[in-house]
Amino acid sequence: MIAIIDYGMGNLSSVKNALDYLGLENKITADKEEIASADRVILPGVGAFADAIATLREGGYDSLIGKIVADGKPLLGICLGYQLLFEKSWEFGEYDGLGLLPGEIKKLDVPLKIPHVGWNSLWKAFDSRLFKGVNTGQYVYFVHSYYLDSAADFVSCYTEYGVKFPVSIEKDNIFGVQFHPEKSGKAGLQILKNFGDMR
Repeated sequence: MIAIIDYGMGNLSSVKNALDYLGLENKITADKEEIASADRVILPGVGAFADAIATLREGGYDSLIGKIVADGKPLLGICLGYQLLFEKSWEFGEYDGLGLLPGEIKKLDVPLKIPHVGWNSLWKAFDSRLFKGVNTGQYVYFVHSYYLDSAADFVSCYTEYGVKFPVSIEKDNIFGVQFHPEKSGKAGLQILKNFGDMR
């Protein structure tokens, strides 16, 4: 079963609908025992980094997520949930993230419209398990103003919007995507299916 963490900040129904379409057993839940007992966990997120990390800490979800990772269960961060995986964000201040991976979240400073909204193509850095069956050049759907500033070897895909930047990561059982797979058509569904097939 895939647990979709309901901490009050996420596009929960769209993620659930996509998983339902794929026939993957899933549940939107705020119950820590249900989340801890799930086979795989999704950390969604829409909104401000500061509010999200504060809510996770107040609810004790930060330590729960740490345990999930330590137990070797696959964890997928989506959009803001992806940004929360890292050490720090500079969104309207300086805020510590979950610190599961090194890296900082910074504002996109490009001569283009911000937020970055719409379809953009992927460039694969390596053959991530999450992107099996998804080719370089396929398009996915973005809505964001901040990005991961990192050149680490766990960056699995990049895109370009005025500047080239990471949009997905894979490190052991930790996965994350800046875009919304649940809104990214065939490519997005394949990514979610790949996550659902992990053990």
